[in-house]
Amino acid sequence: MTVGIDIRFLAKGSRTGIEEYTINLLSRLLSLDETIKFNLFYNAFSKAKLDYDWLGLPNVKLFEFHLPNRFFFDPLAKFCRQPKIDRLLGGVDVFFDPHFLLSPLSKTCRRVVTFHDLSFEYFPEFFSWRKRYWHAFLSPRARALEADKIIAVSQSTKDDLVSIYNLPAEKIKVVYSGIEKGLQKKEPADERKVSIRKKYNLPEDFILYFGTLEPRKNLIGLIRAYEIFRQQPTGGAKPSLVLAGNPGWLCDDIFAEAKKSAFARDIFFTGFIDPADKVYLYNLASVFVYPSFFEGFGFPPLEAMSCGVPVICSHTSSFPEVVGEAALMIDPYNFNEIAWAIKEVLIDKKLKQSLIEDGFARIKNFSWDRCAKETLGLLTK
Repeated sequence: MTVGIDIRFLAKGSRTGIEEYTINLLSRLLSLDETIKFNLFYNAFSKAKLDYDWLGLPNVKLFEFHLPNRFFFDPLAKFCRQPKIDRLLGGVDVFFDPHFLLSPLSKTCRRVVTFHDLSFEYFPEFFSWRKRYWHAFLSPRARALEADKIIAVSQSTKDDLVSIYNLPAEKIKVVYSGIEKGLQKKEPADERKVSIRKKYNLPEDFILYFGTLEPRKNLIGLIRAYEIFRQQPTGGAKPSLVLAGNPGWLCDDIFAEAKKSAFARDIFFTGFIDPADKVYLYNLASVFVYPSFFEGFGFPPLEAMSCGVPVICSHTSSFPEVVGEAALMIDPYNFNEIAWAIKEVLIDKKLKQSLIEDGFARIKNFSWDRCAKETLGLLTK
């Protein structure tokens, strides 16, 4: 059997949710059955160099092309249904797309697509006009309809696909993502903590958000909640607020909100975090806050739990399903409630310890090995 896999999303070289999903899944999936051949489709005019151990597996072959997707490949794919990717890969039985992209296939080739969320359907105002145009061009509904099977990363995403796109539930399988094994609690005396603190100019005591800086993550709301928190008596030190991660679309308003804050000196932006440093960033935080309006799965809360950090997150979309009872959940639209939750976690030692212990238990439900086995089972069925 030969499986084709679209890895075009790795061309940007970034590590947002979809890239994390693709990289972690393939690192387990490709070695599960050496009798299955995996042909990887990697195309872009200018793209990041791939450096992964799984590329050297005997049953894995990389097919690299240099067509400019947005100006040549995608228009051809949308309007002419050419070129047929399975033919470019020398012929495959099933084609797996870790994200909905335009992927013309021969009629005999089966197609499996992963949908991570439908946030663009619920909150189009949170996306730039370029992103809205791109979603319209990609036609996610059409991509869902043409797929033979769909992987949804949560029951929440599956429910959205059924209700918004009117898809049959039996066409969609929920396969939960996993957590990186390297994310764990570090010893207090770990010397790397000191170097990471200096590298990113981190304060001694801080509240952490980690992810892309974009409107959907509700960072303006978090900044306003932080201001409310700082104005309350807590009987102790006032931690800073660290917003870590790459700037995303429409991020200028976030920087402006922080700049005009009465506590601007205590609000820090780190920019890009090297993947190898992520575990230490989490370990240095006093509490992790993720007030996103909408997530199809949401890696950061589980990553923080894995590092022994108490988590506060929204009660919307997939969060209740993913974090369960292991996080203090809040209304992302209620800034006073977010401020209250931060205060409670920081001053109530029993609550903080309970969240940490529940977090360690919760993350055991999510495994990339399990994700890979269930994904391969669907591809080969």
